[in-house]
Amino acid sequence: MEIIERIDGVVPFPVNIGSQDIETNGVTMHTRVGGHGPAVVMLHGFGTTGDMWAPMAKALVSNHTVIVPDLRGLGLSSKPGAGYDKKTQSGDIVGILDVLGVEKADFVTHDIGNMVGYAFAAAQPDRVRRFVPIDAPIPGVGPWDQITQDPTMWQFGFGGADMERLVEGRERIYLDRFWNEFALHPERFDEGKREHYAKLYSMPGAMRASFAQFRTFPQDALDSKTYIAKGKLIIPILAVGGESTFGSMMARVMRVAAENVEEAIVPDSGHWIMEENPSATTKLVVDFLDA
Repeated sequence: MEIIERIDGVVPFPVNIGSQDIETNGVTMHTRVGGHGPAVVMLHGFGTTGDMWAPMAKALVSNHTVIVPDLRGLGLSSKPGAGYDKKTQSGDIVGILDVLGVEKADFVTHDIGNMVGYAFAAAQPDRVRRFVPIDAPIPGVGPWDQITQDPTMWQFGFGGADMERLVEGRERIYLDRFWNEFALHPERFDEGKREHYAKLYSMPGAMRASFAQFRTFPQDALDSKTYIAKGKLIIPILAVGGESTFGSMMARVMRVAAENVEEAIVPDSGHWIMEENPSATTKLVVDFLDA
């Protein structure tokens, strides 16, 4: 397993979790893999990378195989010009699991990772054992239209060459807006983490890919409606919201798309659950996966 150096500034992964680049679906997916036992795929969202999951991976790795990719275009994964709809990105995850010889896995996801995880589960239901989506809506599911009309969600339609030029060299300023406004405790998203992620999002092509993650939402919404029309998910789902952000709305969204949904709240936290309250988030997830 090739070990790839990471930028300092965040909690490191345990030494028994290594990193490799997996070629699949026309993209190179930087993926952390380690441990033994039932597989757990952990997907991040915008504003972080797979590095966000290190504290939870530490709690899982002794009795699970932990699989933590950086999404297409983000972190240390390659940054192609297309393929940012979540159906295509779910194919990236299919490829990772096939390369690793993993037939079935639990999924733990956050933010845009929820959308990729849902697309995977809807298309590959026999390959998902349990699903934990955390604190973000899914395009086309439940109150999606109302959410897109919220002026605080302006980033959904932000992107393009001019926007890339505006943000270039100012990635930290752009990201601070999300880290501050979507947090209950912005100070818990500390300076080391901010520097770490700002460097990764300043890499060539990273902000273009970030904008593309949002600008595919109309297609993602159409795909979700197709999935729901074929039937709801029946796998066990723990829908988790941050206390001051998505809260119980996460469960209401998932009940539109799934039959077997439990609700949980991360207390004393906004959107950035692994930065604001990692211990409570980890306990909720571990208890659900090991039930």
